[in-house]
Parts: sequence; structure tokens; C-alpha cells
Amino acid sequence: MIYISNLMIPAVVCLIVIYGLWKGRPIFEDFIRGAKEGMKTVAGILPTLVGLMIGTGVLRASGFLDLLAEGLSRVIPVSLLPAQVLPVILVKLFSSSAATGLALDIFKEFGPDSLSGRMVSIILSCTETVFYTMSVYYMSVKIKKTRYTLAGALLAVFMGIIVSVVLAWKL
Repeated sequence: MIYISNLMIPAVVCLIVIYGLWKGRPIFEDFIRGAKEGMKTVAGILPTLVGLMIGTGVLRASGFLDLLAEGLSRVIPVSLLPAQVLPVILVKLFSSSAATGLALDIFKEFGPDSLSGRMVSIILSCTETVFYTMSVYYMSVKIKKTRYTLAGALLAVFMGIIVSVVLAWKL
């Protein structure tokens, strides 16, 4: 299986080149044109990405997430959802890498096989960075009216969290 995995990307690239040659396309020029369009897209969404990264960093460094998690832990029983899992859930909505950093902290403190470790692992696997994804994709194609996307995405994340908690307790 490892050999097949290592050969997949080179095989796909070769197939694309062979298909382009068969169709008589200027392969390198098409590649350059696509790279230019990709760079334009990156330049268009870069301010949004920087804003999200700075905002996440500020929330994490200021202690606001810990304060918010502490407030939520008063409403949600700790026996159901450990308090250290709440910041991961909140950060995951904005940044997957920041949520992974928090998860690694939980792994160091409680262990990956602990209830918190299992819960965080499953939550990171079945939830989405809603605000990051919406801002990047909608900014790249200039969609202004998102309609029910945010509500649907947050509902899906909420259901993913519920299923994660149930699965972590069952394991």
C-alpha cells in the first residue's frame, strides 16, 4: 500500500501530461496560466487569511478563550464535557492549526488515551473550521450573500461535537 501511495501523485501528473500531449495542448503554457490564476486567487484571499490568523492568535494569547471556556463549563457539566476540551471546540471554528496546538497540550497533560484526548481527537476529525472555510472560499469567488451557509455549518459542527462526545465516552 505504501508503494501505491508513493506512486499516486507522479502517476496522476504523468497521466495529465500524456493526455495533454494526446490532445495537442501546450502543456507548459497551460500550467503557467493556471499558476498565474492561482497566484491571483492567493493574493485575493491573503488579507482574510492574515486577519483570521491574527484574530485567533489574539484570542488565544489574551486568555479570552480560557475565560469563555470557563463560563461555558459552568453551563455544561464537566462530567459530560471536560473543561479543557471547550477551548479546542471554540478555536477549531477559526483555525485548525491552533486547535491542533491546543490538542497537543491536552495530549501532553492528560495523555492521548484519556477521555479528553480521545474526545479532542474525534472532535478535530469530524468538525470543520467554519469561519476560515467560509471566508476563504467565499472571498475567492466574491460571494457576498451566504444565505444559510453559516447556520447549516454551525449545526453540522454542533452535531459533530455531540457525536464526538458520545463516541469518546463509548470507547
